[in-house]
Amino acid sequence: MLINCVAYENGSRLADMTVEEISDYLAKPDCFVWVALRDATARELDQMQEEFGLHELAVEDARHGHQRPKIEEYGDSVFAVMHLLEEVDGEFNVGEVNVFVGQNYVLSVRNHSQQGFLGVRERCEREPHLLVHGSGFVLYALMDAVVDRYFPIMDRLESELEEIEEQIFAKSAARSNIERLYGLKRKITFLKHAVAPMMEATGKLSGGRGPAVCANSRDYFRDVYDHLVRINASLDNIRDTIGTAIQVNLSMVTIEESEVNKKLAAWAGIFAVATAFAGIWGMNFKAMPELQWEFGYPMALLVISGTCVALYAKFKRVGWL
Repeated sequence: MLINCVAYENGSRLADMTVEEISDYLAKPDCFVWVALRDATARELDQMQEEFGLHELAVEDARHGHQRPKIEEYGDSVFAVMHLLEEVDGEFNVGEVNVFVGQNYVLSVRNHSQQGFLGVRERCEREPHLLVHGSGFVLYALMDAVVDRYFPIMDRLESELEEIEEQIFAKSAARSNIERLYGLKRKITFLKHAVAPMMEATGKLSGGRGPAVCANSRDYFRDVYDHLVRINASLDNIRDTIGTAIQVNLSMVTIEESEVNKKLAAWAGIFAVATAFAGIWGMNFKAMPELQWEFGYPMALLVISGTCVALYAKFKRVGWL
């Protein structure tokens, strides 16, 4: 679906136009065209390929989707793939934005995501002194918007980890903590898969051997690269902390199980002694003098009770009960 199709000249908005008029504006000097599509159909992509002369391999990647974040050069044009992450009901929905960039055009195709880029266009139009750099600056603005949306996700993941850490020593919370930690680790993996390849690709744009279309915006791409490095380092720290938390939590589970086993062993010992006395006095021997004593029965109860109380006090003192 076509979102908008606008021509720019010398950093200023020139005109809104139809798809059929694209070739007319591409022919004008100092003019570039910025087209935005959402969930583009095969027909729309074919039409854009014809208008902009897009490379067939790049169009094929955009058509099939599910690509790894990357930046590829095709002659004097650039094809970029970025992941858009949205948290829905505690799970990540992974969308994509494919960006085709040439000397006089930018085509962005957003798939499977509700996150729009109208704010990016408005920002660029508010900064004509930067937009005059052309399509390379638009690519930077789109990448910067995508990366900036990773930071709130990072903050939520860090807050969730801190919350789990506060409950890690709470009794009877081990199982729920393990489930939450593994869920958090899964989210970190999603974000890592979006950030790490994009960081590698952005490093090429900020270097001296980047594509010519991005030459005037290398300092800005370096800023995006720095943000990605920060996010990547934070993800590594969070992942290490999660690993430590999982080990601590498993140790707490072992300790809790050990405490339960101690209690069971202590009570088993107490009842074993009582059972032993009852078993001895329950044997049918005639020569058992205590059976003939007048106070034999209460004395037997007293011995059994006293022994059990003594054992209970002993186990209580050593912390088994």
